[in-house]
Amino acid sequence: MRVVYSPLDAVALAEKNPDKQVVFFAIGFETTAPPNVMSVIQAQRLGLKNYSVLVSHVRVPPAMKAILSSPHNRVQGFLLAGHVNAVMGYHEYPPLLEEFQIPMVVTGFEPLDIVQGILTTVQLLEAGKVEIGNAYSRAVTFEGLKPAQDAIHKVFMECDRTWRGIGEIPMSGWCLRPEFDEFNAEKRFNVGDIHTKESSLCIAGQILQGLKKPHDCPAFGKECTTENPLGATMVSSEGACAAYYKYGR
Repeated sequence: MRVVYSPLDAVALAEKNPDKQVVFFAIGFETTAPPNVMSVIQAQRLGLKNYSVLVSHVRVPPAMKAILSSPHNRVQGFLLAGHVNAVMGYHEYPPLLEEFQIPMVVTGFEPLDIVQGILTTVQLLEAGKVEIGNAYSRAVTFEGLKPAQDAIHKVFMECDRTWRGIGEIPMSGWCLRPEFDEFNAEKRFNVGDIHTKESSLCIAGQILQGLKKPHDCPAFGKECTTENPLGATMVSSEGACAAYYKYGR
């Protein structure tokens, strides 16, 4: 296993080592999709027969809809992830706004960006306004990056995806289109039926939905730490459990 700085580095490895099979683990939200699909396009251009991708991409809007549709939903507003919207824009969100009637604000990642996003959301809530605000206009437009979106849709198609802590959400992921099956590691190595089992101690799903706090979990800080994470909210450095573990104990 090797760490690479770019998916194209994995393509270069395959080109330099024609006797070895090189598999790139294509993960992430919409943010990392463009460079991942470009690696497939480049491998196709080079005619590589030893490069494939194991795709585990997820999409934000379907996950938001799943959370908001829950009968136990407590979410009153969303900070929309600026890096996702820099690629995809926020043209996908008006239907969610219309259906669930909660404000959403595109937010960046610098401290002032986050404060601005929170402030804008609170102001919309207090004014009773159901709108999409953009507190990250220096990087995000309504339409997003059309060339990146075109590349994604050329290589990927929507598919069902299982989310850690939540379960399967219909059409919440991306997978390779049939015309790119030669680069599909699941089919090349026949591993599509392998499924992971989540810890029975973890309540990440309830934390993701705002139903419980990290310290409500009996495993928090004991069996589950940042060194030995049991669920998504502790695995990610941006997760609620990881933040509570680092700052809130």
